[in-house]
Amino acid sequence: MSRRPKLQDVADTAGVSRATVSQVLNDRGRISEQTRKRVKRAVEALGYVPDTRAASMRSGENREIGIVIHGLANPFNAEVISGVTNKLETHGYLVSTLDSNDDPERQLRNLKAFIGSSRGGLIWVPAIATTVDAVTLLEMHGIPTVTLLRDPPVASFDHIGIENRAATMTATAYLAELSHRRIAFFGGDGERSPVRRERIAGYLDEMRRRDLGPTVIWPSGDTKSEGLEAAIALREAHPEITALVCNGDMVALGASLAGQRLGITVGRDLSIVGFDDTEEAAIATPALTTMSVSPRLLGRKLARMLLDRLKDPGLPPVRTTVSAKLVIRDSTGAPA
Repeated sequence: MSRRPKLQDVADTAGVSRATVSQVLNDRGRISEQTRKRVKRAVEALGYVPDTRAASMRSGENREIGIVIHGLANPFNAEVISGVTNKLETHGYLVSTLDSNDDPERQLRNLKAFIGSSRGGLIWVPAIATTVDAVTLLEMHGIPTVTLLRDPPVASFDHIGIENRAATMTATAYLAELSHRRIAFFGGDGERSPVRRERIAGYLDEMRRRDLGPTVIWPSGDTKSEGLEAAIALREAHPEITALVCNGDMVALGASLAGQRLGITVGRDLSIVGFDDTEEAAIATPALTTMSVSPRLLGRKLARMLLDRLKDPGLPPVRTTVSAKLVIRDSTGAPA
């Protein structure tokens, strides 16, 4: 067959009506098992794929969801997306993702692309310099939206945040209780990032509460290679530092690689605490102590919140935060 197979072609091949084919494909109706098998064989033989957009137009329900996020290469984001996708696909939704690269103009193009292709809902990590225009655009088109990590300029959507300040207080306190006195905050490369500001605030709160210091806040890009280079520079500038509270697992793992390169034993000469608890953190050598927010579970929570919004668009916006749990592994210990 040189043209795209249609529902009628499946019906003709299986010797049933179009309605029967539709019921089998949607797992509805009282259809005998023998008829179901015959229809499914016809679908497979013809290579039939349902036209979901046409179905959406008929039903008024769109089964496609968009995700706009920044830094797809970051394993934390990849695991969040995996959690979202696994949850939504079990409910019959197709998920597609675009990377804003933390650029507001690129983000606006991403949002317009999803609106233009009639996405039924959106999960969104707003870029740092997001303007009210982006929020207004989504509101004008009535796109059910859940935001993650960062609030947009106007907080009118459902939102899941992380208790960043409390988490880095916990990480800093844990290192202090191991008898570390020279503790640095490591990672993040932009003072405008609200997440980084909150994490730095928690570190500073605990350092001041325990009368530790002087405090050191050392920037780094978010990748392992950038973390490695920044950690080497930090060591050269501040050899007295014995412990790091990190902005994320990737920079923490980069710092761990820097320790190996410099002949420093991580977990003894230098203690490192990450943030996220990606899969790589658990299998690294040494395994990374981290503040765990379980990114795949976080993704499933996002999906659940969006499903609730799709079910009842009239609900008032829901806002919630996720706490981070200290997971102790091999990258931390008492100072040598």
